Amino acid sequence: MRIGMLTSGGDAPGLNAVIRGAVLVGTSVYHHEFVGFTDGWKGLVENDTLPLTRHEVKGISKQGGTILGTSRTNPFEGRGGVDRINEVFAENRLDALIAIGGEGTLAAAKRLTDAGIRIVGVPKTVDNDLDATDYTFGFDTAVQIATEAMDRLRTTGDAHNRCMVAEVMGRHVGWIALHSGMAAGAHAILIPEQNTSMEQLCAWVQSAYDRGRAPLVVVAEGFTLDGADEPHSERGLDAFGRPRLGGIGELIAPMIEARTGIETRATTLGHIQRGGTPSAFDRVLATRLGMAAIAAVNDERWGEMVALRGTEIVRVPFEAALGSLKTVPQERYDEAALLFG
Repeated sequence: MRIGMLTSGGDAPGLNAVIRGAVLVGTSVYHHEFVGFTDGWKGLVENDTLPLTRHEVKGISKQGGTILGTSRTNPFEGRGGVDRINEVFAENRLDALIAIGGEGTLAAAKRLTDAGIRIVGVPKTVDNDLDATDYTFGFDTAVQIATEAMDRLRTTGDAHNRCMVAEVMGRHVGWIALHSGMAAGAHAILIPEQNTSMEQLCAWVQSAYDRGRAPLVVVAEGFTLDGADEPHSERGLDAFGRPRLGGIGELIAPMIEARTGIETRATTLGHIQRGGTPSAFDRVLATRLGMAAIAAVNDERWGEMVALRGTEIVRVPFEAALGSLKTVPQERYDEAALLFG
């Protein structure tokens, strides 16, 4: 077979390990050939390719980012669409495509698969919000990076007797905020799944401050302050019509200071959480997913994606990843909240 491969949406540590795992097993075990499309769906629509052999994937599993490039492009806009994708398949003599991406990517892949295009998916989201898999690669690395950053923020907070607000990724779910906040010993964690008032937040901050601590508040970018209608957004919409989030930390920091009198500073970690070397866990998981994706292609399991269940890699239909988000359960948040203040 000749197999196309693309990475789409936001980058995540581990993407290169997926590519490497798929290409190495695909070439050595199944004797397939690979074609890489650059910059996600954009490269597929524009037929912008690069070779993918053992040479191109040599040693890339430890690298962040993606050697294929990525973008938040909708394959049905502009020149795109089913007919155009079929043309590119024919021009490159492709038998199948492996699409590596998150909810938007997998939704587009499902739509194309429903139209008869042969696609297998690999889930990717740093937020860990896809319901069809226990964990996604990139999440572990993001948590480690966020935790280290918070450890550093706490030393500054301690030195100046300040409250520090750390904003982390998490559009719809608070997994990164929950895990990194617990690891860093945060005095308050604000996530999209939980309504929290400024009164409650300031009570947690004041309690920590009164005990001689420099309060640390962790907030997910998608957190909605109690009384607000939607998450804070100042940067318009992305290619899939979703608000570009960010800035909630800078919004609540002066409110904390005004209500408590405690000097407060905010830091947005942003893209730092996506970058750099993937953790060992993410490298192993991503490699296994890439290997499993090739096995799914070989078995012609179109319209399915590989996923982690416990310690096993399984196959699930695209719709299993699109029906609902994997949110933080109430009991997990209640467990963390016992440590607040």
